[in-house]
Amino acid sequence: MKQKWCALLPSIKIALVGVGNCAAALVQGLHYYSSIAKDSLGVRNLTLGGYHLRDIKIVAAFDIDDRKVGRDLSEAIFSSPNNAPKIVEVPPTGVTVLKGPVLDGVGEYTKRVIRVCNAPEVDVIQVLRESGAEIVVNLLPSGAMKASGWYAEQSMKAGCAFVNATPTFIASDPDWAKRFEEAGLPLVGDDLIDQIGATTIHKTLLQLLSKHGVRVTETYQLDVGGGTESFDTLERTRELKRMIKTETVKAALPYEAEVVAGSTDYVDFLGNRRDSFFWIRGLYFCGAPMQMDIRLSTIDALNAGSVLFDVIRTVKIALDRKMKGAVLPICAYAFKRPPQLLPLDLAEKMFEEFISQKTNGN
Repeated sequence: MKQKWCALLPSIKIALVGVGNCAAALVQGLHYYSSIAKDSLGVRNLTLGGYHLRDIKIVAAFDIDDRKVGRDLSEAIFSSPNNAPKIVEVPPTGVTVLKGPVLDGVGEYTKRVIRVCNAPEVDVIQVLRESGAEIVVNLLPSGAMKASGWYAEQSMKAGCAFVNATPTFIASDPDWAKRFEEAGLPLVGDDLIDQIGATTIHKTLLQLLSKHGVRVTETYQLDVGGGTESFDTLERTRELKRMIKTETVKAALPYEAEVVAGSTDYVDFLGNRRDSFFWIRGLYFCGAPMQMDIRLSTIDALNAGSVLFDVIRTVKIALDRKMKGAVLPICAYAFKRPPQLLPLDLAEKMFEEFISQKTNGN
């Protein structure tokens, strides 16, 4: 009976803002997992709250680069300057990438790699309404703060929930949260956590060591990456992301320690790879010193896929329940800068309880 109910669930209609590397991972992942019934290799939840990944439908997409605007989404995700790996052949989606406003979407550094389309801007609110989009997913570059706020405004006016994957303070801003609450719409963010993310791994290591009686005294985590996002971060949001990451990591320890975490540099030949370096120093039994050095290497774009899949489906659950404003269980589970920083175990527990309410029919 439960399987029959799940099969009758409506699709989850989403609109993408920014057709960059994260969008490339999302679109490919939806196609890759759409025909999989049981094996969930590579994703945390193939089915979540009764929604399968195949229930997610992209109905609109916006960008500013002339190599993407006007093309089917299946082609645009592989257009320069994107450099995410091609995992699967994506058939035509029927979704044409539309021209959105530039605003602050292009920085001084990224002017070298982005070719702004000279086509007229579309009416974003009208497109969202006509496409039937329920959720707007903001995948703009980290430095596009005005553009992120602008799309949050359009999303709210069109009656859509908003997912802010960028470090711009929206879900964590009380004023924005209040406005979405007054509009009767869910809001989640800010700054999406990676599936194999340096921030999560750093926090987990620190919590584990602390629980085992180790007193961490100093620690850092620094990233080096290629790709447009790393290039933009280097110019415009390096300090912001460092502040967000450092605060998030510090919250993992029950005592004060010297903590530094954040992006540090851009290396072109890394392509879409990101290398993260962890260094931890502390004291353990009888005050003996310990030191740890770790290096993590991942493909940056692919890190967004699994987490975004969970976020999109749980935001749909929030819509089903007519929730409004910032939804803390989703924010704390999936974002580095939620409205309230919580320990990992508590965030996980809140998220699981949020899901179980849906699956139990509450």
